[in-house]
Amino acid sequence: MPTISMFYGIIIRLFYFDSKKHHEPHIHVEYQEENAIISITSGEVIEGAIPNNKLRLVLAWIEIHKEELLADWKLALEGQPVFKIEGLK
Repeated sequence: MPTISMFYGIIIRLFYFDSKKHHEPHIHVEYQEENAIISITSGEVIEGAIPNNKLRLVLAWIEIHKEELLADWKLALEGQPVFKIEGLK
């Protein structure tokens, strides 16, 4: 599962082999010992949980980088390498 971004102790990964489980484009988010799967298109938490203050950061990051995330998702589904995406500063 490639890491595509890291910021403020949050790790963002794109794992597309589980697309049968989660049909919509999504990212996997890790913060300390907590994990969440978040929809790229809606920002909905599909599974898991992370602290609210970190979730707000991730949702802002998704909004800023939505086009890049969807492009990475498409590449991943086609078996192509994905690109890193700049984190929040």
